[in-house]
Amino acid sequence: MTDNDSDQKQRVEDYQRVVLQYEQLDEEIDNLLMAHQGRSDRMSPEDHARYRTLARQRDELYNEMRALGQLLLSDDE
Repeated sequence: MTDNDSDQKQRVEDYQRVVLQYEQLDEEIDNLLMAHQGRSDRMSPEDHARYRTLARQRDELYNEMRALGQLLLSDDE
């Protein structure tokens, strides 16, 4: 395996790891929303703070997924 192949494999693994983390956070957010009839305005202050923290983390992971995806696509060209 060449260094380029190894780098590409690592990028794919990184992307997959980030996708799994994103999906876990998304599910946790969904569960939190479902526990409050799908509305964040019905959450306690503690749950709302948790919801915002999870949403922020999910947004960061989404941005990381996009960046890694761009790297993978640029390597294919």
